[in-house]
Amino acid sequence: GQKDAISTTIINFNNEKMEITWATSKLFPGKNVSFYYTFEEGKQKYWKTCPMYLFTQGYISGCLFKTEGHSLAFYIMNSNGSEELFSKRLKSDFYIKPNRPENVTFFWKDDTVTVTCNKPERGVRCLRLELQYKSKFDKGWQSRTSKCCRVGEQGFDPRKCYSFRVRLKRIVPSCNVVDYSSDWEAETFWMNSTLLDSCDDEIKVQSNTVILISCMMTVLLMIFIFLILLCKWQRLQKSVMPTIPDPKYIFTDLFSDHNGNFQEWIDKTDHVVVQSKLEYEELECIIEEENQQIEKKKSDKQEPREKIFSFSGATENNHPKAAQNARLMPTFNNMISFAGLQNVVNDDMYVML
Repeated sequence: GQKDAISTTIINFNNEKMEITWATSKLFPGKNVSFYYTFEEGKQKYWKTCPMYLFTQGYISGCLFKTEGHSLAFYIMNSNGSEELFSKRLKSDFYIKPNRPENVTFFWKDDTVTVTCNKPERGVRCLRLELQYKSKFDKGWQSRTSKCCRVGEQGFDPRKCYSFRVRLKRIVPSCNVVDYSSDWEAETFWMNSTLLDSCDDEIKVQSNTVILISCMMTVLLMIFIFLILLCKWQRLQKSVMPTIPDPKYIFTDLFSDHNGNFQEWIDKTDHVVVQSKLEYEELECIIEEENQQIEKKKSDKQEPREKIFSFSGATENNHPKAAQNARLMPTFNNMISFAGLQNVVNDDMYVML
C-alpha cells in the first residue's frame, strides 16, 4: 500500500504511445532505477524493459513505450533489479490524451461562426470539440464546447477581429480519470469571414480607411476654398479694373470689311450719315424755331447784350468740303467717345476737321 502512494503521471497519447513519469528528485534522490511493464491481454505475461528512458538532471525520471493493449501493469525497481520500489496496474484507455483536431474549417455567416473538423477513427463518443475566441476588447478567452466534431457560436461583431483556437477534450469521468485535452490547433484570426494574418491588420485597415477619408475631405475643402477665392477675385477685378468694350464688336463692318480703315468706312457709309444728319437737322430746326420765338419775346422787353454765333454758319459756305464736314460732325462725336478709337483717325482727318 505504501508503494502505490508514489505520485506518477500517466499519459496515453491517442492510444498510440504511453508515457509514465515520476519526480525522481523527491522519490529516489541520487538513485537510478529500472522500469518494467506488460500489457495483460493474454494468459502469458511478458515483462519488458523500458525501450526509451526519460531523464531529469541526469537521473531516470520516466519511460516512453508503445501502447499495445487496454490493461497495463508496470513496476519500478532499483538499478540492479533486486528491490521493487513501486508497482501499479491500470486501464490505459482512461488516460488517453487525444491528438489535435485535423482539417479544421471555419464558416462565418452574419454573426454566427461554425467550426468543424475530421472525426477521429476511435473514441468519438468520448470526445468534445472546444472552441475558444477573443477580440482585443475581451480580457480573456471565451469558450464554447460541443459534441465532436462541430461547434458553433453566435453574437460575433463583423467589424471586430477575433482570435480562434480549437482542441479536442476527453469526457471525465465516464471516459477518462484525468481531464486530458489535445494541444491547441494553430491560432487563426478572422474578421467578417475574412482570414487575416493577425488582428494587427485590423488596425492597419482602419488606419488606411481613416487616412483615405481624411485626404478626400482635405481635397474637397481645398477645392471649395479655391472656388470661393476665385469668385471673390473676379469680383475684385471687375471693381478695380472694369472691362473696356472692344470697338470691333460695335463697329463690326469697320474691322471686318475695311480692316480698320476709317476713311474708307466713312466713304462707304456716307449715305447712312446723310440720312442721320437730315433727321438731326429737322429736330434742330424745330428747337431753333422755338428758341427764336422765345428770344423774340425777350427782345421786346430787353435788347440783346451779345450776339450768339451758330456753328451752322459754317454750312453757309458754299465749299463742298465744309458741307461734308458739317454732316459728319455728329457721327464723329459719337464715335470718338469709344475707348481707343482716337488712334484710328489719321492725320488727314484732323486737317479736314
